[in-house]
Amino acid sequence: MVDIEKIVSFEQLSDDKKELANVIGLEPYKKLVQHYGGSYIYINKPDTVVRNERNEEICRKFTGSNYCQLAQEYHLTENRIRSILRQKR
Repeated sequence: MVDIEKIVSFEQLSDDKKELANVIGLEPYKKLVQHYGGSYIYINKPDTVVRNERNEEICRKFTGSNYCQLAQEYHLTENRIRSILRQKR
């Protein structure tokens, strides 16, 4: 078994692995490999990561009748605003 600590530079990695290591850094890449090596990991899109916070904010700003304003502010349909509000109740 190869010791991941023997990886000390980006040049030791193949191109596809080097790309990820360049984005997150070599040490975090090694931790990722140690913890999740062999697993499938799905990385959410940025809007998915912040969606819950956005929905909470919509609920806080809801006055009882400002569906249209919230839809325009968040670039959503009024139906989507109503759906978010229903889910949070």
